[in-house]
Amino acid sequence: MLSRVLRNNSRLLRPTAASLRFRALSTTPARLNVQEITRPAIDTPLSLWNFTEEEDMLRETVRRFAQDVIGPKVREMDEKEIMDPAIIQGLFDNGLMGIETSADLSGSECSFTSAIIAVEELARVDPSVAVLCDVHNTLVNTVIRLYGSPEIQQKWLPDLATCKVGSFCLSEPSAGSDAFALQTTAKLDSSGDFYVLNGSKMWISNSAEAETFLVFANVDPSKGYKGITCFIMSKDMGVEIAKKEAKLGIRASSTCLLNFDDVKIPKENIVGEVGKGYKIAIEILNEGRIGIAAQMIGLAQGAFDKSLEYAYQRKQFGKPVGEFQGMGFQFAEVATEIEAARLLTYNAARLKACQALLRKRPC
Repeated sequence: MLSRVLRNNSRLLRPTAASLRFRALSTTPARLNVQEITRPAIDTPLSLWNFTEEEDMLRETVRRFAQDVIGPKVREMDEKEIMDPAIIQGLFDNGLMGIETSADLSGSECSFTSAIIAVEELARVDPSVAVLCDVHNTLVNTVIRLYGSPEIQQKWLPDLATCKVGSFCLSEPSAGSDAFALQTTAKLDSSGDFYVLNGSKMWISNSAEAETFLVFANVDPSKGYKGITCFIMSKDMGVEIAKKEAKLGIRASSTCLLNFDDVKIPKENIVGEVGKGYKIAIEILNEGRIGIAAQMIGLAQGAFDKSLEYAYQRKQFGKPVGEFQGMGFQFAEVATEIEAARLLTYNAARLKACQALLRKRPC
């Protein structure tokens, strides 16, 4: 079993001068421009490839875990369309399911950029595992950390960091791109202590493996999207996994239809405020898109690595095809595009970490 680098060693490291400067800049008001945010207290600009010791350590840990543990099982998991429970346990054992969660709640207490690095490295070997880790960290954990009451955080985050997978339930058969056209309702019962949940959710990632669900439902359809509220619930409260979707790719990652039939949810399970679920969804999905970008970078890099390796194994006209100039042109172009996408993603992660707005900004 790999050591718990994130939970132990990363917090014991003595901060370097560079890391201290970065942390100081991370608390700088959002009015700073991109160039200032990514520059230390010296004249030379700080590259987006400059990571803290914690982030470098995490990358190495995830890369070894992905190559040594996940790699040998990728084909089998994809063919069987199921995630190996040992892989999920490995994610927990290596602190990869509570990357930003605080140490006192059993998390690794690392940066958002660390989460993006982990997702990229996992996707480089198996995008299915990357999806599970990404949804769990950047959506589920983040919602609870940012919007959950202290009681909700204390109750749910430790298990999410150590043993239980989370799922984010927003989309519905008639509410995909139009995410706020929700038909799922949560009506307050006569006692005033519970909400009664009815409806369906579709295309829900992690749903087959999850024990914890964030569910968005409308408590007052007459108010439109302003009735949308976020609830947290456990699987045994009444989540029905109705159907697992067959997919063309990323097949080890579960994507299911969920049904809720008169499911009672205590009032204290509301995350945030009643009627403010739409704000939670908007803000979290904006951040979650950085995780999606990291998945795509990792997937592209993994495909590029395999292609390059094969090009120098395959021989034609007496030499490896990778040595032909025309092939070199293509490899150079792809490598450049991947690196450009990576730098855009890292920059977005740094901006998010600095609490800057995720929109086009002057440099």
